[in-house]
Amino acid sequence: MTGKAAFTDEEWELLREAPAVAGMMVVTAESGGSFRETFALAEAYREARKHHGESELLDEIVAAGPKSGPRFHSPEELHEQGLQRLRDAAALLERKATPGEVDGYRAFVATLAERVAGAHKEHGQAVSDKERAAISEITSTLAASNA
Repeated sequence: MTGKAAFTDEEWELLREAPAVAGMMVVTAESGGSFRETFALAEAYREARKHHGESELLDEIVAAGPKSGPRFHSPEELHEQGLQRLRDAAALLERKATPGEVDGYRAFVATLAERVAGAHKEHGQAVSDKERAAISEITSTLAASNA
């Protein structure tokens, strides 16, 4: 099993930051609901703690909690740099973690993004088209290194 000790400080910060960045990408996909959606991001970490023991990597990431990344100056910058962080995190995990841990990390980030999107209705929808598009882009970016 792969834990924090397998990564440099910078690598570890990237792995902690990427899920929160994905959540913020979903929050900014639509206007409104940011308080509920941000709360849902934290709730995704609490929910993941219930699965303690299934993955040392996820146990340590979840126990450390969400890591806010650098400040982005616009939703476009968050989108562009956020996708790059997700790509970098996925590539790093492909190199250093087991396939099961990589899959677990991807599933955690996807679940977090879904939970954030569903925290606040937009346009009468539980998950808006823009949020759905952001989630799709997040999951496809994370899976790209697996292709």
